[in-house]
Amino acid sequence: MTSDLTPRQKSVLEYIIAFQQEHRMAPTVREICAHFGLSGPAGIHRILNLLKDKGYLVAEPGKKRAWRFNRDVIGPGIPLIGTIAAGQPMEAIENIEAELSISPALFGCKRCFGLRVKGDSMIDAHIMDGDLAIIRPQKRVENGQIAAVMVQNLLAEATLKIVRFDRSSLTLEPANAAYAPLVFKGPQRSQVTVLGKYVGVIRKVGV
Repeated sequence: MTSDLTPRQKSVLEYIIAFQQEHRMAPTVREICAHFGLSGPAGIHRILNLLKDKGYLVAEPGKKRAWRFNRDVIGPGIPLIGTIAAGQPMEAIENIEAELSISPALFGCKRCFGLRVKGDSMIDAHIMDGDLAIIRPQKRVENGQIAAVMVQNLLAEATLKIVRFDRSSLTLEPANAAYAPLVFKGPQRSQVTVLGKYVGVIRKVGV
């Protein structure tokens, strides 16, 4: 799903979904224009109508907040997991805070989950305190990718870090020079469990 959208159309759809998720109502055309830095509504109206024609949006003529996403098309949401206790396997996680009314397909996933970001260790990767990081479950990531990881006997919760490795060591690197990387050598590498790959972020509107 959404493979038929241009990047601009997809970004508008994501904004409408995020706005509706946070405020429990659809944004106005003026609010959409302001978010994307547009002075006039013509271009946005064209995109909104295209999204409606493709089934992603529903229009309610006569209303100020006339454009809302089509839940029937968007499909199942993304579970938001507040925290993950150290050592707990993904299959056993039950502490789901809520379900985000956003399709995993918007992030190129069939299945994913959200983690609430705590702290500023990843700000240089544009991941801020309070963001919702979207994670695709997988046990391995490529060198240099951002992942949600657990570290046995060291971290009480899942954390986002850049994962780097070679034949002898594994490094969890923050995206903030104020923090030191965590380096694991030899047998210590088994302390690190990859929960999934970071595929995107949801941020409060206006942040």
